[in-house]
Amino acid sequence: MGSTKKATLSYGEGKSIEFPVLSGSIGPDVVDIRTLYAKTGIFTYDPGFLSTASCSSKITYIDGDAGVLLYRGYPIEQLAVNCDFLEVCYLLLNGELPDQKQKEAFVNIVTHHTMVHEQLARLYTGFRRDSHPMAVMVGVVGALSAFYHDSLDINNPAHREISAFRLVAKLPTIVAMAYKYSVGQPFIYPRNDLSYTANFMRMMFAVPTEEYKVSPVLVRALDRIFILHADHEQNASTSTVRLAGSSGANPFACIAAGIVSLWGPAHGGANEACLNMLEEIGDVSKVGEFIKRAKDKNSGVRLMGFGHRVYKNYDPRAKLMRETCHEVLEELGLHDDRLFKLALALEKIALEDGYFVERKLYPNVDFYSGIVQRALGIPVSMFTCIFSLARTVGWIAQWQEMISDPEYKIGRPRQLYTGVPRREFVPINKR
Repeated sequence: MGSTKKATLSYGEGKSIEFPVLSGSIGPDVVDIRTLYAKTGIFTYDPGFLSTASCSSKITYIDGDAGVLLYRGYPIEQLAVNCDFLEVCYLLLNGELPDQKQKEAFVNIVTHHTMVHEQLARLYTGFRRDSHPMAVMVGVVGALSAFYHDSLDINNPAHREISAFRLVAKLPTIVAMAYKYSVGQPFIYPRNDLSYTANFMRMMFAVPTEEYKVSPVLVRALDRIFILHADHEQNASTSTVRLAGSSGANPFACIAAGIVSLWGPAHGGANEACLNMLEEIGDVSKVGEFIKRAKDKNSGVRLMGFGHRVYKNYDPRAKLMRETCHEVLEELGLHDDRLFKLALALEKIALEDGYFVERKLYPNVDFYSGIVQRALGIPVSMFTCIFSLARTVGWIAQWQEMISDPEYKIGRPRQLYTGVPRREFVPINKR
């Protein structure tokens, strides 16, 4: 990273100053304005930080215009087809894909950390049965630091590594427990002879009264959902994890903060909104009318699950999720299900209608992932929990990268103050 290029800022009355322009390995250049305030006494103003690089990173790269998503340089479509989730976890955490020996060691460590402390399991009983699973997730993940305080020295690489293993390994158990608690079923403990995703599905859906069997097609579908959601550059929840971590907070607290941010409907709740939209439409015969209303700017109707804030072209994850969606519907014989027929009809119209094609409002990953999760039997209230499970490894990788960066500082955004200027206090009897 570096460049001899300069950017000149003109300000005040004929004043100007030069700043270095930095170039990454790929993507837009950035103007390094770290000395702006010290040299000029002014700040920049960028609500939402849409034009501000808050950090340098080697983990994930997105080109929204070209529809590109890279994990450590690898295209997401190659990883999702050729890797399982734990291979992708290894890649995000370590920077390279594992060889066979490295993968076996990594899988072995994760597998043997899937149990949670029994007292942590009892923590669930402190929540109401009708609590939203994400509320439970925030509390339980945040509480991990009370059970694993033997590895909270963030300046110790060994402690950071064991915390990373614990979080990746225990999130499936924690999510499954949140679901079981919400439906009043007994917790199902993990089994070391199952794969990461098969183990999670068993903990979610097995009951003590019968043996649980899962289709490899369904395991692969959920595994792919995990891969496609593992990281996504400096989004709201990832930035939240980094900002919390910049204060020196422990990794469990930082991941809990990420879960809180992801819980927001503008971030992690998109696939839930897609299914709610389908329920609102109700029937295939009403799709045409709904599309007509969606085109009317004054109707207040939005076509959920189409288009993306980042991707101005086709979301590269959506194509993979579409294939997975049809594989799952075929495996379960659900192509004639009312809601799935409705989704496929909506997809067909949106892909062919000139209004949506011209505006590049293609189906995004959330449109398909919600359909797949519903087909797998995952309730809508658990969708964002599944997202949290998948994104945890990305959050950890980003947190570790920040902690080990010699340039990292505690986050401290500036503001444009628009309140009342200084004024003098007046006693109450004189007001």
